[in-house]
Amino acid sequence: MMQIVLAVTAVIFSLAAVGAIIRISRGPSLLDRVLATDVLLAILGGALCVDMAVNRHLNNLMLVVAISIIGFIGSVTVARFVADRREQPNES
Repeated sequence: MMQIVLAVTAVIFSLAAVGAIIRISRGPSLLDRVLATDVLLAILGGALCVDMAVNRHLNNLMLVVAISIIGFIGSVTVARFVADRREQPNES
């Protein structure tokens, strides 16, 4: 039973990762690409958590925390950058 659940989660994570990679490559805007990158990091973190649950270890826990922090800080940084760009008046 565990092998079936593992196979189903692997397929779901793979399809989600392919969708995120397609969104990263096509865009159309910077915010779409940043959101897709954040989703891809969340997928990677979820896959690592599934690996830890299946194999009953905590070896990847620090990696999951680091990936989560990097994704959050990156998204907030780009959102602030875009918000600052939209607030400034055009100088033309």
